[in-house]
Amino acid sequence: MNSMRQISVEKVTLNIGAGKDQTKLEKGLRLIGDITGYKPVKTFTKKRIQEWGLRPGLPIGCKLTLRKARALDLLKRLLEAKDNTLYVSNVDNEGNVSFGINEYIDIPGVKYNPDIGIMGLQVCITLKRSGFRIKHRAIKRCIIPRKHRIKKEEAIDFLKNTFNLKMSE
Repeated sequence: MNSMRQISVEKVTLNIGAGKDQTKLEKGLRLIGDITGYKPVKTFTKKRIQEWGLRPGLPIGCKLTLRKARALDLLKRLLEAKDNTLYVSNVDNEGNVSFGINEYIDIPGVKYNPDIGIMGLQVCITLKRSGFRIKHRAIKRCIIPRKHRIKKEEAIDFLKNTFNLKMSE
């Protein structure tokens, strides 16, 4: 197989949305820190949504992005929490994968913390191929050609082969 066509994991992002509830946000920050050992960042609103009581600059969630070996180690544990089974609908047409974990105590190696209680989190996996840098570089930024993009079927095959994942309908 051509080395430029090999798929790999670019990053794994953990996300907890708390809304206006600041105590839930503090618990989410502590939870992501406990799971990964790294400090997450807060996410802030950009728009004003008066019905929800949101204004620009209000912290509403937290996230953490891991790359390379750290991402792969954590990803194996997170997939174990889902019994190495995902739905086909968890994969989008660009090859990215997103799934939720309802209770953090399902993750191997994470113990229940009474200060946090029971919380869930969202996991997003971004896949890439060699050459994907062209869409982010500073000089002469380009669009990735359609034949080089990751299709849904290719992403599913990669997950099955790399992580022994079972896909269900």
